Amino acid sequence: MDPRYAPLFQPLKIGPVTAPNRFVSMPHAIGFSHLMPNGAIGIRETRAEGGWGIVAMQLSEIDPTSDLSGLPYERLWDEEDVRAHARSVERIHAHGALASIELAHTGIRSRGISNGYPPMGPSVLPTLKPEMPLMSRAMTKDDIRTLRQSYRAATRRAKEAGYDIAYVYAAHDASVLWHFLHPDYNRRTDEYGGSFENRLRLFREVLEETKEEAGDDIAVAVRFAVHEASGPKRITHDGEGRAVIEALADLPDLWDVNISGWSRDSGTSRYDPEGFQEEFTRFVKQVTGKPVLGVGRFTSPDTMVSQLRRGVLDLIGGARPSIADPFLPAKLREGRVEDIRECIGCNICVAAESVGCELRCTQNPTISEEWRRGWHPERIPPAHRRENTLIVGSGPAGLEAALVLARAGHDVTVAEAREDLGGRVLREARISNLAAWGRVADYRLYQLRQMGNVTLYADSPLDAEAVAEFGADHVLLATGARWRRDGGGRTRLTGIDGFENAALTPDDLLDGATVDGPVVIYDDDHYYMANALAAQLARQGAEVQIVTPLPTLGSWMAQTLEQPRMIAEMHRLGVRMLPYTAATGWTGTGLAVRRADTGEPLPEIPARRLLSVTSRLPDISLSEALAALGIAHRLIGDAEAPGTIQSSVYSGHRHAREILGQVPEDGLFRRERAKVFL
Repeated sequence: MDPRYAPLFQPLKIGPVTAPNRFVSMPHAIGFSHLMPNGAIGIRETRAEGGWGIVAMQLSEIDPTSDLSGLPYERLWDEEDVRAHARSVERIHAHGALASIELAHTGIRSRGISNGYPPMGPSVLPTLKPEMPLMSRAMTKDDIRTLRQSYRAATRRAKEAGYDIAYVYAAHDASVLWHFLHPDYNRRTDEYGGSFENRLRLFREVLEETKEEAGDDIAVAVRFAVHEASGPKRITHDGEGRAVIEALADLPDLWDVNISGWSRDSGTSRYDPEGFQEEFTRFVKQVTGKPVLGVGRFTSPDTMVSQLRRGVLDLIGGARPSIADPFLPAKLREGRVEDIRECIGCNICVAAESVGCELRCTQNPTISEEWRRGWHPERIPPAHRRENTLIVGSGPAGLEAALVLARAGHDVTVAEAREDLGGRVLREARISNLAAWGRVADYRLYQLRQMGNVTLYADSPLDAEAVAEFGADHVLLATGARWRRDGGGRTRLTGIDGFENAALTPDDLLDGATVDGPVVIYDDDHYYMANALAAQLARQGAEVQIVTPLPTLGSWMAQTLEQPRMIAEMHRLGVRMLPYTAATGWTGTGLAVRRADTGEPLPEIPARRLLSVTSRLPDISLSEALAALGIAHRLIGDAEAPGTIQSSVYSGHRHAREILGQVPEDGLFRRERAKVFL
């Protein structure tokens, strides 16, 4: 181990328990609910094996009145739940890590749809999901007493399950304790409302009673957002956020501090650098003598050590970094810094949770597959026999497939037509503020260049005859996809008049084309490409308008928590946005448009240049030529089905596993099955 990183591996006493090192795999949604315990256990056990000193259970509802219907969270309601939690704890402990659990009641963030209990909080208010037509009811004194008893009971169950640390959760605008504390949510006039001390009362009572129940058996942590960077912004690090820490300074055994809401706590690399929360949380260690844990999408070990040495944090929390590389601590301990798969901060993991499916990651295609498919993030079973594989294309799918097959023992050749290896990742990383995405290619190219059974060729276009002459046992085509120039997209599948002969595409700009004069961007893709290029062109001085047929710009970015900040960025850069506007043609002097809902014609949008960002088509010309010669091959990544970088990486990984015989021919995998009670 590099001695510079030794502080990260020093044990730390937290109340009655001792963490073996300073790495904490944080509580976060993983897409496996209380109905899918095996998949969740697989993820947490892998992190414990990978060296994280504390491995956390995600938010766990303490009773039925905390109802997050439709979201895959955990429960600790009764003894039946304890058994599943105990199994998770056992697997974490087997690797020498501590296990923590985040006990929570979500208050007015609850929904009350699944089980019929209305959301409840300090006052009668709309639930904190504006699009849902639900209100919360004000808690009575009896409700408050029952809630406190629920926290006590959940703490006892956490002890019974074997947890080492129990969290009192008060963060992310998603805790009833936060709601009582917050002056915008708490309109009460009794002893639980009004003054700061009154609004803090329930938080203090629950913390004191949790400590009492925990006794000397387990540690008690508080997860608290010291600053609102989004939302009402009434709790700040230099106001009531600091006052809470001062008032409760020595009550918990551990302070886990961050910012609120979730969209800012999980800021993407496009908008937030590594360690971005420090300006809000660095005061905490000046106020309390208890250990302090924090996050900031830490990927650099030098940054991590700096946090410890400068007295900012005692423990380094990682949610997204632990998803991207569950073995990050082990690699540091073994002196393999260059082998770390760094989180790129794209928030595909967040999007998976937002749509209610199992966790996904652009960097780590094995996440969520530990139990159901038996995929390990670091170990590839050896191939039954050594074979020769040719991969055409060095984008994310090609590089991932190459890495899997080479680790299994195949001889792998990658041929790239362009002068540089990396495919779409390399090109898109050149867009303003997307440089971190280049880590997808950087990690894989570094690994491949260390391997004696891999040959990489750039500037090497291959035709069907050349592929045939190569004589590989397996041929994988990672030839990618190209943006459509004719305007056909997601809401209009056919081309648009005048686009084909006039429009630029993202491929043109990424290949070096320049834009002179006012430009109109037609976005029928609805993710990052159109608005990222709009921002880049605006920074270069162009007059930019962006038009989309959907009601809002960059709709998918709501799932990655970026949409509000992206729209703010467009405003800041002077980009004119025209939502709910459908293109009908390019006139040569502007974009002809109509209302997307009624079809009513709208005034033409004048512009000198048109940029069409609508949809992509796979490049299958080589595939068709190979098929004509009768040469077997596989299409992978965008050549198979254009999608996100994450889907391309996963495609490359899956196809490689299929070649190795590590995926059943019928495609089935282990499933969680509910008990049937007759």
